[in-house]
Amino acid sequence: MTYFAFLALFLGIPMLLLSAITIYDYRRGRWMPAPLRTWTPWKVILGLCVLAFIYTTPWDNYLVATGVWFYDPDLVTGIVIGWVPIEEYTFFILLPIFTSLWTLLLMRYMRLNPQRAEWANSHRARYGWTAAIFVLWVVSVAVLVLTFVDPAWKPFTYMSLILAWALIPIMVQTFFGADILLRHWRVVLLSIVTSTIYLSATDAIAILEGTWTIEPTQSLPILIGGVLPIEEFTFFLIVNILVVLGLTLVLSEESYQRLHDLESARGFSLVARGLRALVPPPSHTQGALER
Repeated sequence: MTYFAFLALFLGIPMLLLSAITIYDYRRGRWMPAPLRTWTPWKVILGLCVLAFIYTTPWDNYLVATGVWFYDPDLVTGIVIGWVPIEEYTFFILLPIFTSLWTLLLMRYMRLNPQRAEWANSHRARYGWTAAIFVLWVVSVAVLVLTFVDPAWKPFTYMSLILAWALIPIMVQTFFGADILLRHWRVVLLSIVTSTIYLSATDAIAILEGTWTIEPTQSLPILIGGVLPIEEFTFFLIVNILVVLGLTLVLSEESYQRLHDLESARGFSLVARGLRALVPPPSHTQGALER
């Protein structure tokens, strides 16, 4: 199976179907619920794609350059930017679109918690989740360092690279709005679990077809179903977490008020103002913020 055939079959077709459902729902008046209606969804998806492309490109190039994973040259077009085939860059864009469309569908059809997340009561959730993730990140970085100095740790290379790379933005997300995410935990959890299972299953097919290969010496000897390296499952889990959490936070009604509140907090005013400059509040929330 060629890489583009994989993308067309397992991402292109589902995305077309989800897009058709989205358009149909919009035309019949079933659109985003009020607590998740702060921004036009396609603008949020576009932003997620840009961020995913920028943040993933150097990391994935490093993986290929160091042989953590490699692809069959006969199953790609041969167009390579850096060390990565053009198909992989396409994957960077399609994956967040697919997961976002699926999450938006769940947001429209699932019952949401009517209780707003309040900034004054958010400290325990935000600090607790962020601290736990920070500990995991420190351990991951320590293990990654060991893979460079001790050959016995080499099988931990891929896993430690995934966690050291992805946990930083997740910490930012939980520190900003873990309580917001807990308000919408049903949608968040269901979207992450289902999209991860689906993408992991398709990844296993690609590995069986030889589209790409994970280097055994730099990955753990744990294969799900005897095929899928545990690192690949972790990768899709962590990427879907990034996408779903990011989408939920940007769309949530509490987020813009929270940025407004952060502007007056010592140590965060410059950050908050920068974020509001990059992502200004939609017109229909501006009045609420000014009040």
